[in-house]
Amino acid sequence: MTLPVQSFYDPATHTVSFLVHDPVSRAAAIIDPVLDFSPRNARISTASADALLKAVGDQQLDLRYILETHAHADHLSAAHYLREKTGAPVVIGSHIKQVQSAFAPMFDADDVQPDGSAFDILLADGDTLPLGTLSIRALHTPGHTPACLTYLIADAAFVGDTLFMPDYGTARADFPGGDARTLYRSIQRILALPGDTRIFVGHDYLPEGRTLPAWETTVAAQRRDNIHIHDGISEEAFVTMREARDKTLEAPLLILPSLQVNIRAGQLPPALPGHAIHLRLPINTI
Repeated sequence: MTLPVQSFYDPATHTVSFLVHDPVSRAAAIIDPVLDFSPRNARISTASADALLKAVGDQQLDLRYILETHAHADHLSAAHYLREKTGAPVVIGSHIKQVQSAFAPMFDADDVQPDGSAFDILLADGDTLPLGTLSIRALHTPGHTPACLTYLIADAAFVGDTLFMPDYGTARADFPGGDARTLYRSIQRILALPGDTRIFVGHDYLPEGRTLPAWETTVAAQRRDNIHIHDGISEEAFVTMREARDKTLEAPLLILPSLQVNIRAGQLPPALPGHAIHLRLPINTI
């Protein structure tokens, strides 16, 4: 069947969130929701997340899950906000423990236990969740981060940052726990899916020559056209390209605010007694 997919693009972070549902039971899932954050004044708002909630309500959907493809470094997650509003559990890959272990000390996040307990459901490779008459299958696709998952639902694959649109290429692999060789092998697992599998990417950064954002492609199109990893690109060639390219990239604008929130499943750090909530900006760490 063709999975109903609604897309919500956030131009501030170039992030795409998705709302999917089973048309028989109306069971639904949200994938990679954005918590709006202004770095100029450290103000948080929920317009993007509220748009997702409105879509759920307008269509009388039964929200079962909030799915995170990984702990994002480019936007704050609205997963905790949505969990509070709906009671839906937050789902992520079981290797989030590695990510928490790497970043919690950087932010002196003593409240974060590196056991994944900030999240409600941890999925390993091959695990499944019911979604009405459909199922969600987790494909562990590390390389960008150790915890990256691709979610396979009906004819669709939600790949997070692992792959981008064919004219933009692939994810960086230079974050702690990232690895270009691992990324290549993960992408090969995605590209081994049937050619007509729809791929939904988590970002679109509008490469030169294209003015409209896009986020849906197919396995066949990626194998044919992806500028970094189309058919015929060897593992060695990819690793050489990816490692050289990563050395030229700056850290994402919101990496420090994002990571300390996202290792907490989108929850803000606890406030000190008598003080406002603070995000930490450790110097010379990224």
